[in-house]
Amino acid sequence: MRNSALALAILGTALVSALYTAPAHAQATRTWVSGAGNDANPCSRTSPCETFAGAYAKTTAGGEIDALDPGGFGTLTIGKSITIDGGGGTVASVLTNSGTAITVAAGANDVVIIKNVRFQGLLGGNTSCPSGCGLIGLAYTSGGQVVCDTCAFVGFASYGVEVQLSATGLLMVRNSTFIDDQAAIFASASGGTAFVEMVGSSLVGRLASGGPAEVGITAGSGSYVTVGTSSFQDLIFGALVESGGTLNVDSSLFSVSDGILTTSGTTTSASNNSFYGGTAFAGTGTVNTANNNKIGGGGTVGTATVNSGGMTVD
Repeated sequence: MRNSALALAILGTALVSALYTAPAHAQATRTWVSGAGNDANPCSRTSPCETFAGAYAKTTAGGEIDALDPGGFGTLTIGKSITIDGGGGTVASVLTNSGTAITVAAGANDVVIIKNVRFQGLLGGNTSCPSGCGLIGLAYTSGGQVVCDTCAFVGFASYGVEVQLSATGLLMVRNSTFIDDQAAIFASASGGTAFVEMVGSSLVGRLASGGPAEVGITAGSGSYVTVGTSSFQDLIFGALVESGGTLNVDSSLFSVSDGILTTSGTTTSASNNSFYGGTAFAGTGTVNTANNNKIGGGGTVGTATVNSGGMTVD
């Protein structure tokens, strides 16, 4: 009898210990953040966390973090598949006055989706930042695919989005805005290809000392960049292709100093675009068109070699 009682006591102690320690290791498929949350919470809907980093640690790979209400949810490094949704109609912000707001350094097959999030670097509308500026909104260094859907990148001193890969990966930017970033998007790859697709987005600079101060999207070495139905305003250039990069631009509007800037030896495809003021095709590269681009507002065609019909000038 005494042995049976002892065995039951030991079993009970083990069960209590297991029940006590399990929550520390548990991860949920969906977690929540709130401006009034606390990272000591389990990140449930009724007991949300305060930061994306707090919720990330408690979210399983492939899971989702959702914002319940407006808030500044802090910087984050992502190393697994995950979805972050700031929620429609609210302000889910990641603000930094130094370094990078969100870094994606994930696995080769990982998919990261970021929706309805405002990236704030503090340079927007200012010529300097007394308390410092964020350098990069989103840094994509590894991972299979990154999607930015309905996001805003405001006032970063280096890049709104920087893609620097050593293996093939894909960045998709949809319905997003870039405002007062020193450079909106830069893409390159030292191995494989950095694929970038930007659709339905707006890149806007500011007029400083009487002229545009910022630049748009750059297809650097090892990149393949496609732009569609997007607009470029008050920039030094809208889109640039560098040696070793590929750029395709379709159905977009440019009101900038140089619409598409080409470097020597590069070839760009441009179809059904509108250029108002400034130069449509600058630089010394080649632009292939289907004679369906147009220029107006006193703009010029530019110095690039234009094949297949050139421009329609209003």
